Amino acid sequence: MSKTIYILNGPNLNLLGKRQPEIYGHDTLDDVETTCATVGKDVALSVKLMQSNHEGEIVEMIHDARENAAGIIINPAAYTHTSVAILDALHTFDGPVLEVHISNVHKREAFRHHSYVSQRADGVIAGFGVEGYALAMRRMGTLLA
Repeated sequence: MSKTIYILNGPNLNLLGKRQPEIYGHDTLDDVETTCATVGKDVALSVKLMQSNHEGEIVEMIHDARENAAGIIINPAAYTHTSVAILDALHTFDGPVLEVHISNVHKREAFRHHSYVSQRADGVIAGFGVEGYALAMRRMGTLLA
């Protein structure tokens, strides 16, 4: 039986593939989910991908993960830089947490250089486009082996 990984995505990622493709590329969240499910088969993990534009909903997803997920891959998007609530929720989760950013946040505006989520994350992947999710799935497979 495979372990379930929650892949949580923050605000505006529902527009992935349509919004600023010069930064975020042309792949959609459906493409990300398909790729992660394929990688998951290789590392004996299943995926549940979710997205919300609302901070409290992301907190609820993390709370749900406490009972139903072996690990969390999270791209909190803009909440990366602002949400103590998401950080506090992640501190209640016992499994591995990997933080993913599609763009290289360190080459962008200065306010994007700080991440609250990184204070809890076991690893951070940034700047690899949506391929970062697949890399996170492979790492999660190693962490949970």
